[in-house]
Amino acid sequence: MTTFCASDSNLRQSLPARLIQFRPGRLPSLILRAVLPLIVLLFHPFALNSAHAQSNPAEYQLKAAFIFHFAQLVDWPTHALGPANRPLILCTAGENALSGILEATVQEKQIASRSLEVRHLQERDSPGGCQVLFIVGRNKKRVAAILAFLNGAPILTVGETDDFIQQGGMIGFCLQGKKIRFDINLNAAQRANLKISSRLLLLAKTVIGNGRQG
Repeated sequence: MTTFCASDSNLRQSLPARLIQFRPGRLPSLILRAVLPLIVLLFHPFALNSAHAQSNPAEYQLKAAFIFHFAQLVDWPTHALGPANRPLILCTAGENALSGILEATVQEKQIASRSLEVRHLQERDSPGGCQVLFIVGRNKKRVAAILAFLNGAPILTVGETDDFIQQGGMIGFCLQGKKIRFDINLNAAQRANLKISSRLLLLAKTVIGNGRQG
């Protein structure tokens, strides 16, 4: 279930306004082409359903597409990726809302030269080996436990609780009107030695952190 976007202006700590407020007309054409799929997703409305997360597949189809594009715009340290023939592993934890949806989204796609593999973790499964971990659902205790367990591991964490980035997650989905947006915690990414592209920062609703990433 999507949460509503944070509106606290104190979250907008250190990035220039041009990196926080998206203005399509001001983007250089090269950057615009690079992030065009995400721009399309940001302006795509979906039918809001306040029932259980699994009852709204349209929402999770969009989120699956976002996750794929997030992975395109993040750099991991070399040791976290392994050999060049190893796939990039996209994991989910929690509810099974993305089961089948994420697989269909990334089918036959690659990031750089790497194929993509989807894993849906069960409660006792370790996220070790994942490059992206989407924590599905609004169980804040579960989110806190997973983030504490990761403790700076080079895994891009994505969530949908209303305070996900305040808890130390890296990218948090939220709802603005009938559109899905996202907030970014740069500090959390830096602690994990992940580099988030400035092209992704341009599209975030809110960014917290010092902004020393490009």
